[in-house]
Amino acid sequence: MDLYVLKLIALFAAGFVSAIINTIAGGGSFLTVPLLIFMGLPPTVANGTNRLGVFMQSLSGINKFRSYGMFPLKLGIQISIPATAGALVGAYMATIISDEMFRKYFAVFMVLMTLVTFLKPKKPVNFSDVKLTPAKWVLVYILFFFVGVYGGFIQAGVGFLFLAAFAVTGADLVTGNALKLFVVMVFTFFALIIFIYSGKVDFFLGFILAAGSSLGAIVGAKISVKKGEKFVRKFVVVAVITFAVLLLVRN
Repeated sequence: MDLYVLKLIALFAAGFVSAIINTIAGGGSFLTVPLLIFMGLPPTVANGTNRLGVFMQSLSGINKFRSYGMFPLKLGIQISIPATAGALVGAYMATIISDEMFRKYFAVFMVLMTLVTFLKPKKPVNFSDVKLTPAKWVLVYILFFFVGVYGGFIQAGVGFLFLAAFAVTGADLVTGNALKLFVVMVFTFFALIIFIYSGKVDFFLGFILAAGSSLGAIVGAKISVKKGEKFVRKFVVVAVITFAVLLLVRN
């Protein structure tokens, strides 16, 4: 079989696996962005191309969570507003930075996000029991704006930051995952427009990645509902450290 065909199959598979990881916890893009770079894309183009997969996996995962009745739309829309504003800022930053600088930033954030995976959240409560004061709403909006900036700039690992930000509300992890997917879908749509306008998207590779991601998100949603993120967290830690080292030593 042709080597290029094998690479495309690997990209489809990576999209599938990364979507499972992203839906359950976060960090799946730490698999797909390095793979896109190793397939020959400039780092900034790999960053933009990856957004096609992220958008499709978010859309697919949300539909699955809705079938389980675990998706508070109103809260998702409220949180999407500051996150999208921040993502537009971050996406613009990502289009003007050099490929070499992005590679270094990406590798550093891979290590930082690995540390986040070891954090243990407090015992959550159901979303229906969450009550936010006006002061806490202000904090939530500020937090999600900066999470959006990171998501627009790097994207990879933003799921961990979302779950940490959701901890401010005291909400449960499973519903938090559903909300995370919705917010990521919304701000990724707008960030993707900036990447496309800047010529930072390879549509052929992006659609192959998106196909695998769409299927993986369905599987990830099922696992998330069954509270199976423990295994995936360990997998992410190993994968993130491996790819961070490869990116830092690669000329």
